[in-house]
Amino acid sequence: MSDKLLFKDAEWDFTMLDRVFDAVEEIALNDLGLETYPNQVEIISSEQMLDAYSAHGMPLMYNHWSFGKVFAREETMYQKGHMGLAYEIVINSIPCISFLMEENTMTMQTLVMAHACFGHNHFFKNNYLFQQWTDAEGILDYLAFAKRYITTCEEKYGFEEVETILDSAHAIMDQGVFRYQRPPRLSDEEQMTRIRERLAYDEANFNDLWRTLPNAEGESAAAPDAMSPVETMVEEDKVRMKLPEENLLYFLEKHSPILRPWQRELLRIVRNVSQYFYPQKQTKVMNEGCATFVHHYIMQELHKRGQINDGALLEFLHSHSSVIFQPAFDDQRYSGFNPYALGFAMMEDIKRICEEPTEEDLHFFPSFAGTGKWREELKYAWANFRDESFIQQYLSPKVMRDFRLFAIHDSSEAPNYLVSAIHDEAGFRKVRNELARMFDIGQLEPNLQVVEANVRGNRKLNLQHAMHQGVPLDEKLRKKVMVHIERLWGHEVEFSTIDAADLAA
Repeated sequence: MSDKLLFKDAEWDFTMLDRVFDAVEEIALNDLGLETYPNQVEIISSEQMLDAYSAHGMPLMYNHWSFGKVFAREETMYQKGHMGLAYEIVINSIPCISFLMEENTMTMQTLVMAHACFGHNHFFKNNYLFQQWTDAEGILDYLAFAKRYITTCEEKYGFEEVETILDSAHAIMDQGVFRYQRPPRLSDEEQMTRIRERLAYDEANFNDLWRTLPNAEGESAAAPDAMSPVETMVEEDKVRMKLPEENLLYFLEKHSPILRPWQRELLRIVRNVSQYFYPQKQTKVMNEGCATFVHHYIMQELHKRGQINDGALLEFLHSHSSVIFQPAFDDQRYSGFNPYALGFAMMEDIKRICEEPTEEDLHFFPSFAGTGKWREELKYAWANFRDESFIQQYLSPKVMRDFRLFAIHDSSEAPNYLVSAIHDEAGFRKVRNELARMFDIGQLEPNLQVVEANVRGNRKLNLQHAMHQGVPLDEKLRKKVMVHIERLWGHEVEFSTIDAADLAA
């Protein structure tokens, strides 16, 4: 058996990493049948890992003071022993780049290669949201361009000028994505060519007259029963700008009366980065669940094949059990559902339902219970669902019992909470619906839209918030964010709130 061992102790070198990677790859591709981008593995220090943490997990990210603030906080927490570091960071790109920490033992390097190089990699390549919204082939070149461009702007226009625009763009970054439209897919070369041409044109045609308010003196009065020429143009502008517009960064980038071409490009960079992370915000449970299931299966299979020893297996299980730990609701460590725990539990349960279904499973999941085809079912789920729909489709009564889930109805008009769903058939379906709604990004982020912009008159911009279930925006935070929107627009911004139900009607 010792002849088969890939390693015997905690120490590692690059030859050993290469040998272990091949063994992990063989199981991932030939046993699990995963489909991945080409892999690139990088070894980084703990400080570099902290640095990557602070910049949204992107080591190639442009510089901004907020990243340094996060770095200082995380470094202090890490040095005082109040937090640990991730064992890896993985980038959705071609090739898929996995950053492994040099302090990891050989067992942990094996685990994170299985987790990142094959679990996350497969999910990035195959899930429909990532296929629709991200350009894995061009993201690294684009980030390199963004970093160079922002550095050039700092040298040309001043550090504070650039920082001011980035501050405001970051303040509305979550409202800087297209949620329902598919952006045009351009090749990397076409994208860079378009950027260069757009900047050259904007610089050549920028006119300061756009900044001035029109003089209304001498305008002829419109007929009382007809729209004035100005009103007609306002309506035409509304159609031209395709209002209402949900992507605030896109609207300000295209239509702000005061921004210079280089400032518009900064907004475009922040918007593109926000769009890149949009699928990841909707697939935390699925993405981490997929990677955790994959690394768990591969590590167990390596042990069965005699390629890792009992000590390595125990070290792996200790780490794995910590990763999928779910604190109870009354535990001081509780901060919501652990996506690793919920995702892994559901995916292990799908495997169980396919192989050893109960009568309950056959009733709830007749399409795949007992088929034995758990690989096919998992790959289908990984490709075609996001967190909300995955939970709605696959959460089983067994997992609900394991997590002790039940539903509570909370009404501001009622003096007490009401337990609205327990562990019976109707209760299971209600709990599943309620839990799925908790992962609906439409309920987690405010629905803000530009509904009107008077670009020919007083330049007033009208923003509208569609309030969900009667919950308004936090007033202090709203006022702070409005300052940034007004800075980018350059004129008055009016804010209104309506009920989302009225908007749907």
